[in-house]
Order: sequence, then C-alpha cells, then structure tokens
Amino acid sequence: MSEFTLDSAQTKTSVMASLWRVRVFIDPYRRRLLLGIIAFGVARIFEAMVPVLTAVAINRIAEGNFQVGWPVVGIFVAVVARYLVVTLARFSVRRVGLTVAFDLRQRLYQCLQLQGAEFFARHSIGDMMTRAVADIALIQRLISMGTILLIILVYAGVVGFGFMLYYSPSLTLLLLPPMPFVFFYAQYSARKMGVASADVQERLSDLGAHTQENLSGIRTIQAMVQEDNEIKRFAKTNQAYADAFYEQGQINSAMTAWMPTLAAICSLTILGYGGSLVLDGSLPIGDFVAFFMFVNMVVQPFRVAGFIINLFQRAGVASSRLFEVFDRQPEILDRPGSNAPKQIQGAIRIDNLSYRYPDSEQLALDSISLEVNPGDTVALMGRVGAGKTTLLKQIVRLIDPAAERIFIDNTAVADFPLSQLRAQVALVPQDPFLFAEPLKDNLTYDDPARALDAIWQAATSADLKGTIEDFPDQLDTLIGERGVTLSGGQKQRATLARGLIRNAPVLILDDCFSAVDTETEEHILSELKRLRQRQSTLLVSHRVSTARHADQIVVLDQGRIIERGSHAELLAQGGYYAELERVQREGAEDEDFQHIRQRSS
Repeated sequence: MSEFTLDSAQTKTSVMASLWRVRVFIDPYRRRLLLGIIAFGVARIFEAMVPVLTAVAINRIAEGNFQVGWPVVGIFVAVVARYLVVTLARFSVRRVGLTVAFDLRQRLYQCLQLQGAEFFARHSIGDMMTRAVADIALIQRLISMGTILLIILVYAGVVGFGFMLYYSPSLTLLLLPPMPFVFFYAQYSARKMGVASADVQERLSDLGAHTQENLSGIRTIQAMVQEDNEIKRFAKTNQAYADAFYEQGQINSAMTAWMPTLAAICSLTILGYGGSLVLDGSLPIGDFVAFFMFVNMVVQPFRVAGFIINLFQRAGVASSRLFEVFDRQPEILDRPGSNAPKQIQGAIRIDNLSYRYPDSEQLALDSISLEVNPGDTVALMGRVGAGKTTLLKQIVRLIDPAAERIFIDNTAVADFPLSQLRAQVALVPQDPFLFAEPLKDNLTYDDPARALDAIWQAATSADLKGTIEDFPDQLDTLIGERGVTLSGGQKQRATLARGLIRNAPVLILDDCFSAVDTETEEHILSELKRLRQRQSTLLVSHRVSTARHADQIVVLDQGRIIERGSHAELLAQGGYYAELERVQREGAEDEDFQHIRQRSS
C-alpha cells in the first residue's frame, strides 16, 4: 500500500494546494482555456437573452399586442448562437483537459524511470498504474467539466441575481436566508468528501496492486493449488474498496438529496409569492416568467452541488498523489564531472568499499578492494547474501556507491553521466526480463537498427541460434509478456545475447547460467573468452565449472573478501572454494552414475 494519506485536518489545504499546482501544466494552454472560458461567457449572455425576450413577448401578448415577431426571432437566434458558441467552448476546454492529461502521464512516467529500488519497494506497480490512469483521468475530468461548472456558478451568482434584482427585488430577497446554511453545509460536506475520496483512491490503488501481483504470479498460484485462497484474499481487498466507495457514495447522496430539495423549496416559495404579485398587478406576468427562468438558472449549481464537490475533492486527492511522485527526488542523481572520458577501456578499481542498505544494521559490503584490467575475466562467488549482486549494481550505479570508491579508467563512476556509464557497462541481471515483443526487438532493445548479422552472431555466442531456427517465425517470434513462451534457460540466453550484442568495454553477468546445462555453459564461456580478449568481464556464479575459466576468482562471505586467486591457487588453499569444488564434483559424479544406471537398465 502507498504511504500517501489525508486526514480531515489536512484535507482542505492539501486538496486546494495540489489543485493550484496543476496550473503549471495548464499554463502552456492558458490561451486555449481562456478562449473556452470567454466562449462560455458569451454563451451565457445568449442564454440570458432568452428569458428577457420571453418576458417582452409575454408582456406584449398580455397587453393585447400580438406583434412579437422580433422577440421570437431573437429567441431563435439566441438559442442557435448559444449552441454554436457552447460547442466551440466545450471543444476548446476538453482539448485542454486531454492535453494536460497527456503531459501529466508523460511527467509521471519520466519520474518513475528515474526512481530506484527503495521507491519501488514502497510503492507497488499496481499503485503507479492507478495514478497513471485513474488519478489523471480525474484531473482531466475536472478541467473539462469543472471549468464549465465554475462558469455556470459564477454566471448564476452575478448575471442571474442581477437580472432577478432588476425584475423583482422582493422576490430575490426570498433566496438570501438559506444562503448561509448552503455555504456551511457545502464546507462540511467538502471536508468529509475529501477524506472519503482519499480513502477511495488508496483502496483503488490497493486493488490494482493486488490484481497486478496476482496475475504476475498466476502460474505459481496454479501450481500450488492456491486459487481458492487467492480468491478469498482478493475478496478482502475488493471489499475494502467497495466499503470506501460506499462511504463516499453516502456523503454524495446526502448532498445530492439536500441541495435539490432546498432548490425546490425556494422555487415553490417564489412561485407562490410571485403568483400573488402577478395577481395584484404589481408584477407583470412576462417579468414573472423571466424571473422564474432566471431562478432555475441560479439554482442549477445547487442541483449539482454534490457532483461539483465530489469532482473537486477527488481531483484534489488525485493531484496530491501525483505530486507525491513528482516531488520525489531520484535516489541516484546524474552529477557528471568534467573529466569523464567519452570512451572507456574497462579498467576497474575498487578501493576499500563499504555499503549498508537503509534500515539495516549489517554491512552488505565491508572493505572491498578489487582491480580488474581490460581483457580480464573475474568471477565472484559466495553464499546467497554474500554481497555479490550488491557489488555489481554499484559499478553501474543502480545502487549509489560511496564517493570516490569505485573507479573506471581512474575516473570515479559518479563522475560519468549515467547514460554514458550504463551504455559502456553492460549488465545482464540474474532475473531475465523480456518484453512482450518479437524476439528480435528484445535482442536489439538498445538499438533496433542493429544489423541482422550482429543479431545472429550474438545469438550464436549465447547458444540461442538453434533455438531461434526451431521457431516457425524465428526472430519475429512473439514471446509473450515477460517471455512466458520461453523456458528459463531460453530466457537467460536471450538476455545474455542482448548483453553480448552491445560489445561493451565492461560486461557484467549476474548469475546468468543458473538455468543452462553444463554443455551450453561451456560453449558460452568459450565464446566469451574468444570475443572479449581486450574487454573486462565480471561474472557471478555458484558453479565452480563456471568460475574456473576466470583469470581471477573472488570469494565473498558476509560482505567481505575471504579468498581470491586463480582456480588452481584456490584449490591449493583448501578453503571455501576448494570445499565447494569437492561438493559440486562429487554431486556431478553421483548424477552421472545415476544417469549411467538408468541407461543400462
């Protein structure tokens, strides 16, 4: 669940402040919005002419004068003109709403691209999707419809009351006593609606996050026969959203019921008193009809008061949730120095690097020092949680290292522009991720214009060529969301090919061989040795069969380097690496023996 909340004391201030901040996104289109507002104002003038001309026509008929041609024509012209101007105004205002929504989504997506692991640990993908779709849609609706409603409100308060005072001051005064009640009730309802709207948006985010998580893990759920339990768990999240929405609906229903009721009472009162004024001759019948038409215009905002308050409060909450992301400083800042080389050679130096994750008391890395020369292959080994992946992520600044501790070509990694650093240091993560695109687009993700020969060369080096050729559509094969149509080994080899095709000066392989067999592994490692004779390669592995090919093997335990050397040197030391080699060798022999027995039987 997101940490964003609104309590009743903060609601009004935060909602209005957040809505006011949206103006930054509206400012580029203020001329178009102003055009729409002016057009609506003009349309209201045409609308006001209808009661005025109606009064003239009725008064003439009442006096026995049936020459009402020009008032009737005027009414017709006013109605047509209002229609045309309102159409223009609605198009202009709604265009602004659509464009602002587009800009907000772009800004949100841009901000999300810069966030790090800590942010996504606190905010689910489903929550971000809700903000990108539902929250921005509310702001778009406010701009498109709220502008119209505000104009109606201003018109009712200024033009409507002005004409009512002109026709009958005494009747107009009958509307004033309920106004304080209306004002305070609207304020009270707005505060309650703000809290309820915040709760609805939060529960909607939870619902989206739960749905996204559940569908992402659907294969695990089915494999472990947990469908019924997941349905029950989802029902709780669904019920929480339903309860919040019901609470908001109750508040909205109360406003929707009271405001029209009040308007109806005012209309009946005016109808009764106004009728008596007409009967005693103090108010012409035409003026009374015009007055009553203006009354309907004035009370129109009261009829939709619940909708207006609900719209403003929900849009205010939505904008608060968006600016929570917009205001978030990226965990890793791009602060390039002036001395960073444009092209690196691949020499890596780590000087006494220590690192502790936030909210953790234990060091993830403790006094790590390491040197890698261009053309070297260095293998990192150790138990789960030893700090291997943490170290690799710091080299490409997916985790920000301590200042002046990691250097590439004698330049601190923090001095490189992030785009330049990550373009020349290719990281192949341990969890392969593939997009729901053709296989070719996945392999050439960094540069879709890559030559076909380069694609096939990378596929060959990753032992993926035969697999691709077996597919009916070969490189054009759609692999589904997250590469669902591929096996674990095929996904790993595809992501490895995506890394190899970049031909980066530094290649980092984070346990990329866990799902491939030893024969395939041998082929890939020999290709790496051939292709990267002048380039640096760092690889994490749990297999001795992988690490033994490296020029240097570094063994980590609890964030510290406990062993380093070549395969032969570490075997001679008789430490952790030697014991791991013995266990894995004996395990492999047992597997081979079992395989031979099965074949002979």
